[in-house]
Amino acid sequence: MELVLITALGVGGATVIGAIIGFIFKNISHKFSDIVLAFAAGVMLAAAVLGLIFPSLEYGGKYGIVITVAGILTGAFFLNLIDKLVPHLHKMVGPDIESHKNADLDKVLLFVMAIAIHNLPEGIAAGVGFGSGDTSRALIIASGIALQNVPEGMVIITPMIAAGVSSKKTFVCALITGLVEVVGTLIGFFAVSFSTAILPFALAFAGGTMLYVISDEMIIETHAHGSERAATYSLLIGFCIMLITDTLLG
Repeated sequence: MELVLITALGVGGATVIGAIIGFIFKNISHKFSDIVLAFAAGVMLAAAVLGLIFPSLEYGGKYGIVITVAGILTGAFFLNLIDKLVPHLHKMVGPDIESHKNADLDKVLLFVMAIAIHNLPEGIAAGVGFGSGDTSRALIIASGIALQNVPEGMVIITPMIAAGVSSKKTFVCALITGLVEVVGTLIGFFAVSFSTAILPFALAFAGGTMLYVISDEMIIETHAHGSERAATYSLLIGFCIMLITDTLLG
């Protein structure tokens, strides 16, 4: 339990680390941001497949494939439902972050809320990983999510400051988005711990939410500013590094 709590704080804290970087380097280029985010997408893709979907098939037994497919699609549908209530992150960021200088505060706060809501299922994915009992794979999943949270925290800073929000309140907002992920991690862990019967479905559900985020948010964002080639190779490198790590730990 102690390791789960520490990891949950680490996953949520990655957003805060990103926010601090955003304060220090307010004019990070889109190309650099896209490369980092694409690398994180590759890490998350490997974590979703190797750490969640494959184990779901293993734990599912005779009906493993049915349970896993159902879980993936349910997870994706769940995030699709969320997207109907809040805006897509890539649409909120826009083609040029400088455009936020003229954005009104309501739109910027909606953007921050969207990040916070999307962080909940990511936290649940990390928690479900620990609930499976495979600590090494759970740490890989959590690492992938944490890595993705760094650039996410970075993009919060500039639009909020440009909209006139004080540095202190901006940091608090970034902290809240990270805390949402901590809560999600604990929810995922306890849900699976209380009932191992739901483990295969929960693993696949978490994998489906991660695949949805990668396809619907991260890849689109990294390919929106002319750096798609670098982003593609960055994603492949991230995936391969996690594949090697999983193989060595396995």
